[in-house]
Amino acid sequence: MRLRTLLGDHPGTAALKNGSIRSHLVAFDFVPYSPTNKGFKPMVREAAFDVSEMAIVTYLMAKSFGKPMVLLPDVVLARFQHGHALYNAKAGKLAPRDLNGKRVGIRSFTTTTGAWLRGILANDYDVDLDSIDWVTFEDAHVAEFVDTTKRAGAGKQIMQMLIDGELDAVLGEKSDHPDLKPLFADVVAEEKAWFEKHGVVPINHMVVVSQTLSDEHPDVVREVHRLLAESAAASSAAPRFDRGEMQRSLRLIIDYSAQQKLIPRAFSVGELFDDVTRALW
Repeated sequence: MRLRTLLGDHPGTAALKNGSIRSHLVAFDFVPYSPTNKGFKPMVREAAFDVSEMAIVTYLMAKSFGKPMVLLPDVVLARFQHGHALYNAKAGKLAPRDLNGKRVGIRSFTTTTGAWLRGILANDYDVDLDSIDWVTFEDAHVAEFVDTTKRAGAGKQIMQMLIDGELDAVLGEKSDHPDLKPLFADVVAEEKAWFEKHGVVPINHMVVVSQTLSDEHPDVVREVHRLLAESAAASSAAPRFDRGEMQRSLRLIIDYSAQQKLIPRAFSVGELFDDVTRALW
């Protein structure tokens, strides 16, 4: 069976994408999107692919609106988030606890990195997220989500707005600009302390399959998972999660997403899978 597939270039997907890992049961027609996240919207809105990389928060939001897709227990991107928050040091020093009442930019309010960072700010630094004037540049992948943030003016660029002093801070970005500094002053130390507290590596992207594929071809879904797992095992740089680690990471991002009203309620981790994919853990 040929599967229309959206899958980015990651250490754990390389062996699958370069053809060194093959299957007699399935073949992948890889659809090029650059960056890969540009393909999440057509997957969510049009069910454009049989197999798709997917930001975990986008998946949670899609599930809350009954989109016909199901999660596989395969992580393709995971990282600590603290280094993806910046402020303009020319305007004076800014620390995480100083964000209350400030103007903060983010590409889209619903990005997974943004949800992780807001959860960290709210729960570990006592930041009042509702006090912040959020400025966004893109809509959500999930069309039904009602975004109440302030949209940046036409032609405005997030990093230039920060450099020009139109924003106090931005989330989800990195830069080598000399005026822009990490919001978390010692990123490595902050990440280490956060991990020691929570025991979680934040998951960004996993893989989903269409509900139709799972319902009608469970053997194909099992084979897709086997191939993804084999490809990940071929790279020492691929994310490594055992069942407990994946559960903890998913549990926390579910809680953060519900807290931020990205989803109407906190799902159980088990609800993210169906009978076919739940058995793959």
